Amino acid sequence: MKAITKKLLEFQKEISAIKKDGINPHFKSNYATLPQILSEVKPVLSKHGLVVLQPIKDDKVCTVIIDSESGESCDGSIHIPSGLNPQQTGSAITYYRRYLLAGMLSLEIEDDDGNAASSGQGKASLPDSGSVFDQAVKFLKDGGSITEIEKKYTLSAKTREKLLSAAI
Repeated sequence: MKAITKKLLEFQKEISAIKKDGINPHFKSNYATLPQILSEVKPVLSKHGLVVLQPIKDDKVCTVIIDSESGESCDGSIHIPSGLNPQQTGSAITYYRRYLLAGMLSLEIEDDDGNAASSGQGKASLPDSGSVFDQAVKFLKDGGSITEIEKKYTLSAKTREKLLSAAI
């Protein structure tokens, strides 16, 4: 793991915060889409001889980063929940690809409204049912992040767990 670790360190020194390019009209917020993340990280990974693959294997979304010279690799996976319709499955796959890649590479997503989020001003509690809750579930299923929801709403532990369970 010595060669790939060295190359990942060089990657991390070079990569900037990922720009948000997706817009969620329900939450009036922006997020970084999978194509945006890939377009920013793949050239820098390639420069350092690293290849990223994201296969679906054994009902799991996988992310594998391979050093093209040494053959060393690192990987992660998330199980795809059963019982989803095809659209829900596609949304879950996209969501998991984004978050596996961001997590494995320790990516930072550009924070264009961090001050408002950290102050807590103007944040209502997200109810654990109803149309606003349903919109939050749809947002997550469409590839949005729980972090974006938490920028606008305060979530109780119960509501957060219910929201995440409903989104997969």
